[in-house]
Amino acid sequence: MKLLVTGGAGFIGSNFVRHMLSKYPDVEITNLDLLTYAGNLENLAGFEHDQRHSFVKADIASVSEVESIFKTHKFDAVVNFAAESHVDRSLHFGAEAFIKTNILGTQNLLDASRAFGVNRFLQVSTDEVYGSLGSSGKFSETSPIQPNNPYAATKAGADFMARAAHKSHGLDVVITRCSNNFGPYQFPEKLVPLMIANALENKHLPVYGDGLQVRDWIFVLDHCAAIDAVLRKAKPGSIYNIGSDHDVPNIEIVKLVLKILDKPESLIKFVQDRPGHDRRYAMDSSRMRQELGWKPEHTFEDAMRKTVRWYLDNRSWLEHIRSGEYTKYYDKMYSARLAKAASR
Repeated sequence: MKLLVTGGAGFIGSNFVRHMLSKYPDVEITNLDLLTYAGNLENLAGFEHDQRHSFVKADIASVSEVESIFKTHKFDAVVNFAAESHVDRSLHFGAEAFIKTNILGTQNLLDASRAFGVNRFLQVSTDEVYGSLGSSGKFSETSPIQPNNPYAATKAGADFMARAAHKSHGLDVVITRCSNNFGPYQFPEKLVPLMIANALENKHLPVYGDGLQVRDWIFVLDHCAAIDAVLRKAKPGSIYNIGSDHDVPNIEIVKLVLKILDKPESLIKFVQDRPGHDRRYAMDSSRMRQELGWKPEHTFEDAMRKTVRWYLDNRSWLEHIRSGEYTKYYDKMYSARLAKAASR
């Protein structure tokens, strides 16, 4: 199988590339990534000389760059991870980059896939397109699409364009919507690596609001295995929710990280909540389990311990990531909130 993986130097994308190259000796991957702040070729260390993996720096929002890649290669399938992906950035830095990459970029890939005879297009989406749940129930694949922030709205738009390509033009499209991921190579603006990094330096751990926002957490390697199953087994036009049935408040995640690192809970600092912060997500992934035979292989606590251990063993990776732009971003997002919280 010859794959185009977009966003393959990012967190989930690089883990997926590693999964596929390690599992299938006959797979060939062209890895397209723009290498913005969250893309990092260090995430692919160990595969630099693998003849089955080639990297191309390109922008999916550029029609000419996308067409050039499709003219050069013959792909059996496209797996689209490429996205602007952090809610806070969409709220505080504007939605333009999110619209450009997540909607226009996805459409460029869909158009090229149709024009060059790609057999399957897998759109990697998110549970955030569904909006927020009440105190009970779970999102199913037929739940209403009700995004509550610019990031989620643009991912929903990408999903709709992918669906339209299937319905209007017959392109073999499948869509996956996954819950919150954690694991190796995650950029430290996200909750789990941010808490690990701050705890290692005995810094305050900034927790939005009361910390009782509930998310369904899944280990990234289980997510990659699910995408692999959808890519190979799903019927055209199908949508699959991916989750681990582990719905817990954010504050429990933070406390578990501190417990694993043997750090005091006094490091926790509650800060001003983000605007429009969805209160609860929970995923019904029974369709994945019943139709494709997939289920998570890792228990939550075991996966969290493996994640913490990975960051402990890869401090140099973490330090490289946390220099430069991330430092400016962290100061913008959390310094004022932490100062305000300290003054209360």
